Amino acid sequence: MDRNVLTVIYLIAMVVIIVLVDVFIFRHHVIERLLSNIGIVLIFIAFFFRYIKK
Repeated sequence: MDRNVLTVIYLIAMVVIIVLVDVFIFRHHVIERLLSNIGIVLIFIAFFFRYIKK
C-alpha cells in the first residue's frame, strides 16, 4: 500500500477516536477532554514514528 494512503487512513482513525472519546466519555468535562485529546495525539505520533515512518 502507498505510504501516503496509509498516512491518511492513520490520520482519519486518529480523528475518529478523538471524536468518539469526546462525545461518549468527556462530553461535559473540558479539562479532561483537552488532556485526553493531547494524550491520544501523542500516542498516535509515537506509533507513527515507531511503525509507519520506517
